[in-house]
Amino acid sequence: MRYYIERRRGVTAHQQIVEQTKRAVRAGVLKPGDRLPTAREVAETSAVNPNTTLKAYRELDRDGVVELRQGVGTFIAAAAPAVAGTVPASESPLYAELKQWVGRALGVGLVEEDVRDLVELILQECRESEAGAVEGGRDNHA
Repeated sequence: MRYYIERRRGVTAHQQIVEQTKRAVRAGVLKPGDRLPTAREVAETSAVNPNTTLKAYRELDRDGVVELRQGVGTFIAAAAPAVAGTVPASESPLYAELKQWVGRALGVGLVEEDVRDLVELILQECRESEAGAVEGGRDNHA
């Protein structure tokens, strides 16, 4: 697991580590028993203070996503809440299609922030559309 800290994103480095770890667990990239990099390793590869990583790992431990083993390391919990009862997103038939789309988007010059913004915009439109359909359905049954 390698963390990518985006300084201009407006989200603290520790929160980005938490988000990226949970996302990797949900996607099936990280599985129960997998070892996370040490705070020193994260500091070397992501230019963050080791205490930032330790703070993130403690939060993940409180959330039940990881297990901190003194002197051994940090591991994905056997029953990580984000994994329990779900099919990893990486096994979805849409994964390859989305990966191809993201590759094309980056290939035509969009940057990661643009891609993320487009996905967020589409998600918002879908939520609004879904909320409208539910409200419309209620009106039809009244």
